[in-house]
Amino acid sequence: MPLTVDVPAVLCVLVLGTLYVRAARRRGWPPGRTTAFLAGLATIVLVTCSPLAVYDTTFFWVRAVQTITLLMITPLLLAMGAPIRLLLDTVPARWPRRHGRGPVARALTFPPVVTVVLVAPVLVLYLTPLYDLALRSSLVDGLVRVVLVGAGFVYFWTRLGLDPTPREDPHLVSVWIAFTEVIFDGALGLVLWLGPLLAPAHYAAAHPGWGPDPRTDQIIGAGVLWIGGDVAGLPFIAALFVRWARDDERRAKRIDAQLDEEAASAPPALWWETDPALAERFRRR
Repeated sequence: MPLTVDVPAVLCVLVLGTLYVRAARRRGWPPGRTTAFLAGLATIVLVTCSPLAVYDTTFFWVRAVQTITLLMITPLLLAMGAPIRLLLDTVPARWPRRHGRGPVARALTFPPVVTVVLVAPVLVLYLTPLYDLALRSSLVDGLVRVVLVGAGFVYFWTRLGLDPTPREDPHLVSVWIAFTEVIFDGALGLVLWLGPLLAPAHYAAAHPGWGPDPRTDQIIGAGVLWIGGDVAGLPFIAALFVRWARDDERRAKRIDAQLDEEAASAPPALWWETDPALAERFRRR
């Protein structure tokens, strides 16, 4: 099985993983969060050093798998590791705490803005000449991958709520954003399925003589972007509803505790105030 090594990606993964593990050990971080973050880094290695990287300029569907992984799977796992909270607990930085909930940060994480941040990179990649340029330039390709991971992380960071965020929007807002992303996935999939071939000269020259022809290849890739994007988002939807249920449970417990406290601090009722026949006549006014 052919393999390759993307040196910048591997170095980045090693640095981030080492810093995270060291900070997690000092803070007594939950093992589940550490596992999620390291799994997210592992998906970057999978995309850049496995056969997916060997054939990412040969077949359209391979690059589609990379795109979905870097936009939906990698950022979700990284966000589940709560790296921002770990950073704030480890590094005594005042600037993030001072400006993290400021008007600029709140505007940048406004739900419509977050929706655009999630959807726009893929649309720009596949509906502009950027795709052909990414196939021919390793530098542009690397920048595209960084943008995909960053856009996905912004989305999952603000929607999951495991890390401190500038805004606290209702969970229903996250559901609507996810629904919007599903619509755009479908629209992009249809355009790629029924539309003209992307980078036809490149794929005609790079075709190895086996595997699907360019048209079938793009149809498969369109299905990956459409259905694969929706399937990759299912764990996030599940995590969102679990967190929603837990927040409602905590809110109900706070309300019950508040009511119990108010009842305990209220003056004791007199005997005639609890008598059904006399309560209405002698109740306190």
